[in-house]
Amino acid sequence: IMASPAPVSVNTCAKSKVTVIGSGLIGRCWTVLFLRVGYSVTLYDISSEQVEGALRAVEGQLECLEREGLLREGQSAQGLKDGVSACSNLEDAVKKAVYIQECVPESVELKRKVFEDLDRVVEGEEPILASSTSCIMPSLFTEGLAHRSQCIVAHPVNPPQYTPLVEVVPAPWTSQATVEGTLAVLRGLGQSPILARKEVNGFILNRLQYALIMEAWRLVEDGVASPQDVDTAVSQGLGLRYSFMGPLETMHLNACGIRDYCQRYGDNIVEVCRSQAAPRSLSPGPTLDKVSAALEEAVPLDRLQERRRWRDQRLAALACLRKQESKQ
Repeated sequence: IMASPAPVSVNTCAKSKVTVIGSGLIGRCWTVLFLRVGYSVTLYDISSEQVEGALRAVEGQLECLEREGLLREGQSAQGLKDGVSACSNLEDAVKKAVYIQECVPESVELKRKVFEDLDRVVEGEEPILASSTSCIMPSLFTEGLAHRSQCIVAHPVNPPQYTPLVEVVPAPWTSQATVEGTLAVLRGLGQSPILARKEVNGFILNRLQYALIMEAWRLVEDGVASPQDVDTAVSQGLGLRYSFMGPLETMHLNACGIRDYCQRYGDNIVEVCRSQAAPRSLSPGPTLDKVSAALEEAVPLDRLQERRRWRDQRLAALACLRKQESKQ
């Protein structure tokens, strides 16, 4: 969960310009993150009506963070909102930007078009061209670009203003300077970047997430547990310790170190994983019907937005707790 932003060197961000391409949910969240540490942000979108709505949403997010005590000392939502401007001309939007964050929908064709357009208008070899994609490998939309060594993926976790993880995924031709610069920018925002050392489908987060999703599906499909009990196993068990400790450190602490854990439990882990066999289909069928019925009973579709607000409030409370802990 999002900690208070780390100190940032003057040459990294103070009054430097960043450009956010796309004014949807993720673009708005990135805008807030950059504003919180002193960047000047240009928010670009082809729809002037949408970008104006996004500016209002950014102001609302800043006000929410101020109420929650998640702005830095001396900051106010009113003061920070003056650091963002809207633009519908791409060349003007990226002029003098040190960092550009693309936030358009998940389509390789659309991302390729956006990065080709950026390639034509970006100036010099310094600006970082980052994509927010959650699953498209950067080599699929940056290969033919003159500025391809400046291209990289910086995938946030939703909602990024409360969840600090960002996956950094370079293409084979991304320069080391771009990788190091991206990590520095993200750490300066108070985020927690992790680096994928090679391109792989699903990156890091989703590969872990998908393994858990698939086993949850198997347990329901095989009649081992109800959908409610599967979710409870995570929310009241694994999830509590995984909120501050990863699976490998959990293994390390649950025995006399990681080697002892593997000696004690490794054979059975392998046996369980063998029994899981091939992945199950998530297509329409009896298992999806059972899971859908359970979830829609607990959270009807017309209450999804209400439940999302509850989720964000819980994440905000956890962010406040971690901020307090960081001061101790």
